[in-house]
Amino acid sequence: MHTMKCLPALIFASTLLAACQNGAMKNDAAGVFEADEVIVSAEIGGRILHMNLQEGDRLAKDSSYVSIDATNLKLQKEQVIASIDALGKKTVDADPQVQLLRNQIIVQESQLSSQLREQARLQNLVRDNAATQKQLDDINSAVDVTRKQIEVTKKQIAVQLDAFGTQNRGVMSEKGPLEKRVAQIQDQMDRGQVVNPIAGTVLQRYAMMGEVAAPGKALYKIADLSTLILRAYITGEQLPNVKLGEKITVLTDDGKKGWNNHAGTVTWISDKAEFTPKTIQTQEERANLVYAVKVAVPNDGNLKIGMYGEVKFN
Repeated sequence: MHTMKCLPALIFASTLLAACQNGAMKNDAAGVFEADEVIVSAEIGGRILHMNLQEGDRLAKDSSYVSIDATNLKLQKEQVIASIDALGKKTVDADPQVQLLRNQIIVQESQLSSQLREQARLQNLVRDNAATQKQLDDINSAVDVTRKQIEVTKKQIAVQLDAFGTQNRGVMSEKGPLEKRVAQIQDQMDRGQVVNPIAGTVLQRYAMMGEVAAPGKALYKIADLSTLILRAYITGEQLPNVKLGEKITVLTDDGKKGWNNHAGTVTWISDKAEFTPKTIQTQEERANLVYAVKVAVPNDGNLKIGMYGEVKFN
């Protein structure tokens, strides 16, 4: 979307000065009405599916009257979602291998229990001289070996869990960026519904339904006509008497050799002087300086962009 304003017609400054010289204009300044205009553009490329507006239509703010085909973006989104789903198939399930090791520990612990019972029996027999010391030493050695085997198996389980966890974390680390990509594509898809930025009237339509729009292509121009701005020019002598926020009277031609009166408010005064247009031929007239002012005027329906108006300071 781009904002623009009607270019001031400097010819009105020359008209003002000429009218003052001729005595034809009785009021203090003159100018032309303008409005803040917004050009609404496409933000994504695609075919225009719907364009529910005509020149002169009143549009509501934050509503959508134009939709652009986002099928290609939808397919891209589905592809990324499929990639996210595939990540689960790339992960490794450690449970089968770990369960084998746990079963091995169960067997080793059972073996250890048997060896401990045999160790206790031999200790009693050795005290009674019914068994040799070598038999006791052998069972003690066997108990130590089984205990070490159990510790080794437990460490193998920890190593397996850590290895598989590291591998799976590496795979799943891709999920975050892919989800961000899905959100990014969804944002682009949402932009296929062109949101009207302001409440106002359609001034010009630049595209038609069925056309292919490129990003940045102007679709329509809209302006809020409830209040128009009269850009007028005052002389340096008038400048000290004009204040921001001042209530003034704006007059427009009623078409019957009379004037329609409108209440206006000074909203801006230029801080830089401008020379009068070069259409004024004499050097003396060209040396005159004027200052642009903007007057906000509520529109009763009679005011139009480009209409001529005069200002009367109260």
